[in-house]
Amino acid sequence: MTDYASAAPHGPDVSGHHNPIHAITDNERGIFNYLIRPDDSYDVDGVYWADMPIVKRAKFVSSYDAKEAKRELSAIGRMFKADPLSPISFYFRNYVIPGAGLGLEGYVLFSIGNIQPMFAAPGAFGSCWGTYKICNETWIQATAYLEVVGIIIGQILVGILGDWLGRRWGLIQDATIMFIGLLMLTAAWATTQNGWVIFYTWSLFLYGVGVGGEYPMTATSGMENAVGSGKISTKEDRLHRGRKVTSAFLMQGWGQFFNQALLILLLLIFHHGSGNPPYSHVAVQWTYRVSFAIPAVGTLWLVYYRTYKMKAASKQLDAAKKKSRVTGYDTESLRLTIKYFGPRLIATAGGWYCNDIFFYGNKLFQSQFIGVINPGTKSVIPNWLYNLVNVGVSLVGYYLASFLIDNKLYGRKWMQQIGFAADFILFIVPGFKFDFFKSKAHIKAFQAMYFLSSFFNQFGPNAVTFLVAAEVFPTPIRATAHGFSAAVGKLGALTAAVLYNYIDIQTKFYVVPWFGLAGMLLTMLFLPDTTGLDLKEQERRWQFIRTGRESDYHGVAVHPKHLSMWENFRGVGRYYNADMDYRQKIEEMRSDWEATQRMRSEEKGGADDEDVQDDSVWSGDVSTYFARTKTESPMLVGKEKYDYESGSSPERT
Repeated sequence: MTDYASAAPHGPDVSGHHNPIHAITDNERGIFNYLIRPDDSYDVDGVYWADMPIVKRAKFVSSYDAKEAKRELSAIGRMFKADPLSPISFYFRNYVIPGAGLGLEGYVLFSIGNIQPMFAAPGAFGSCWGTYKICNETWIQATAYLEVVGIIIGQILVGILGDWLGRRWGLIQDATIMFIGLLMLTAAWATTQNGWVIFYTWSLFLYGVGVGGEYPMTATSGMENAVGSGKISTKEDRLHRGRKVTSAFLMQGWGQFFNQALLILLLLIFHHGSGNPPYSHVAVQWTYRVSFAIPAVGTLWLVYYRTYKMKAASKQLDAAKKKSRVTGYDTESLRLTIKYFGPRLIATAGGWYCNDIFFYGNKLFQSQFIGVINPGTKSVIPNWLYNLVNVGVSLVGYYLASFLIDNKLYGRKWMQQIGFAADFILFIVPGFKFDFFKSKAHIKAFQAMYFLSSFFNQFGPNAVTFLVAAEVFPTPIRATAHGFSAAVGKLGALTAAVLYNYIDIQTKFYVVPWFGLAGMLLTMLFLPDTTGLDLKEQERRWQFIRTGRESDYHGVAVHPKHLSMWENFRGVGRYYNADMDYRQKIEEMRSDWEATQRMRSEEKGGADDEDVQDDSVWSGDVSTYFARTKTESPMLVGKEKYDYESGSSPERT
């Protein structure tokens, strides 16, 4: 049987006073409970998990999660038995390929912090990149600035275009721009070294535009693919939506890892098996150019894959536009999003800004931080090896975030708050005892805190901000909201890139921690917790808002657990009523059933209509119940409202 759970509304608008359950049998009630109250979210008494007392909630969640883990492990076992490589194929198909663009972003973007020490090393291009004797220092510094500016432009532009023209178009153009940018980076040259720096910098800018578009496109398409189009809700969405998106996002960490590992290998190959300076111009050129040529091949394949294998990427967006009778960009949804979800934008954009102060500042200037841990060396290899360890620690954080982000007892909001708090502590402690921790006797403690800050950044705000910036907003405006939040986040990266050039290492540790504290407070006040929330239920609420009937919605999307502290303070949670919502959903299902019967009688075939369910959705008991009570329920369509108190005719709102 299909798991209907939380059908999106398009049928009757009930006031909540009318009880549609007429002489319902126990068997029919059992079927409706199965469809409306799935056992991963409700107990046998029909109580929603967030309504349970804390001890009972913990027992319910732990029990079901254990059962689900057992089911997944059994499925993996069956796959392995049938074909030992099939689990790997499944992982690549569902997580690696959707996150390939972000993997390339991690590979190229963070190569700046890896390559620049090699350019400035003895024997390489030190007079240009190190002492600035023959190159303009402003252009050297602009290698970090302009790439971030390009990313910001891509995030805003592609976010808007992704909601206007569709997800598939955005995915294809992102990969195409990144491919062109990589070709330019690989072939960058000029008659002078300063000219080469300028070419290299603008190539990074163009590449950044493509990378920027990856953020809203990867998050929205990955999330919507997990949910699917139409009204059918699945356990995959409720239980694993966060994991699906963050597992694609963690490819960013693998991109960093492979970039660092490949640079070490290439330098050893082209520098005669030695990592010690001086490095020849030829060795440095081959190392950096080949390191960009390799991902260019993968990006070209990504262009092909998105063009020919992802033709349905815009399906849910198209369905949402059709339901709202919108073509092109949905400006009305943008207006309503700002009106109803403005504080959420503060949380997603502000939280991302604070996170990127930590994340990109850490990565762009990692050689300086690691230089404190490992002072005095002129070779780039030791620092690269330290960074490889740091990235490995980060990957542990990425994966742990992926595994726990859907856990109802921890989830998105707690993960982000604890991550911010941990980074605050791990930066402020060495900041005020800098000389103590950088001394030989205590350098290991400094090293541990630096690596732990990377871990909690991934097992915290870096993973969560990417997910929630798409998740807490409705489909028609999701890419725009995500792109805007990500762009504000990259302003944090730009802040770090500019600020870090003018302050010393210790001052960085004085300044940065407070952004962790600010991020924690923004999360606490303005970010709703969507852990365990059926995304279809959020879309259902949005349809009520879209038609001016916010107060008529009573489902779990306005449960106090799934609202921010600010939204609860404003009283949004007062609309939640589980019993009224149950009756509403049955009436909405009745409307779908009647539409199906009408379509069949008119012999028009509604298989391609997202608003009409196929007949196979309805069990015999459900159909029997609706047929038996058909004359007792008003048949309402669109925005009509019925006065259940007086029984009067529908009126237009």
